[in-house]
Amino acid sequence: MKENLIQASVEPLIEYFNKLIPLNDKECMLVTELFKSRLYRRRQYVLQEGDLCNQFNFVIRGCLRMYKVDEKGNTHIIQFAPENWWINDIGSFHKRTPSELNIDALEDTMVLQISHENLIRLYTSAPKFDRIFRILIENSFVALQDRLLQNISSTAEERYLSFMKIYAHLSNRLPQTQIASFLGITPEFLSRMRNRLVKPKS
Repeated sequence: MKENLIQASVEPLIEYFNKLIPLNDKECMLVTELFKSRLYRRRQYVLQEGDLCNQFNFVIRGCLRMYKVDEKGNTHIIQFAPENWWINDIGSFHKRTPSELNIDALEDTMVLQISHENLIRLYTSAPKFDRIFRILIENSFVALQDRLLQNISSTAEERYLSFMKIYAHLSNRLPQTQIASFLGITPEFLSRMRNRLVKPKS
């Protein structure tokens, strides 16, 4: 496909890694060699339920979402991934089992991807990346744990304020239906809550 031929610079990813643990020239060359760029058009799937998740995705521009559709057809959004975020079904990726989740593009989105095979090669070629990806996975685990705690113990307003803290730059880019799905509320309730929060207090 034509869009798959469009190349993205790996510089944003190298800058991201350098903020965690500085890379040397050899390690930068490995990143350039093993990560491949791909453009996903809006609404295009990165991963579909039932498929094997074989890519770690780093977003260069655009926005992806990861979600589950229940038996009633309701969409439950687990994560948004805008610029400089990672996204994948880590269970499917590491256990090599079919995914129960979907990942698709909410906007035209450019990503840098590394396959499971190449990630193992990265670990063995430069052990520093073992530490880097351990940090990434630990951070992801903490974020998902926080989200789980919010869902069982926080009010809708508290969840919305947390969303605005984490995804403030997405609040005007995402449709209200997507934000409501992430928060586990209806779009109508989200609209009323937003109006209430922006009204000046007497």
